[in-house]
Amino acid sequence: MTSGHASNAYRPVRCEIHSLLREYLTSSKLAEIVYRDDAGQICMTHDVIRDLFSRAGQEFVFLGRGHMVRLDHVLTLDGKVVAGAN
Repeated sequence: MTSGHASNAYRPVRCEIHSLLREYLTSSKLAEIVYRDDAGQICMTHDVIRDLFSRAGQEFVFLGRGHMVRLDHVLTLDGKVVAGAN
């Protein structure tokens, strides 16, 4: 477990990113999503966004293949910067 690690603190995502994500959600458009997994590795997938939701004060994106990614761990969506690449 990485308690105390700075990357574990949730960082809210800008409102315009929420709008972009909702566009992908409603259109079921396939997207290239680059994100940082729980181990800190950078991953890339091509998938659809099935849901956006909040749990315990954190926001998540649920992908078509069943992956759940914390929203502030998503780095890019079709090449557009979503969160800071810390």
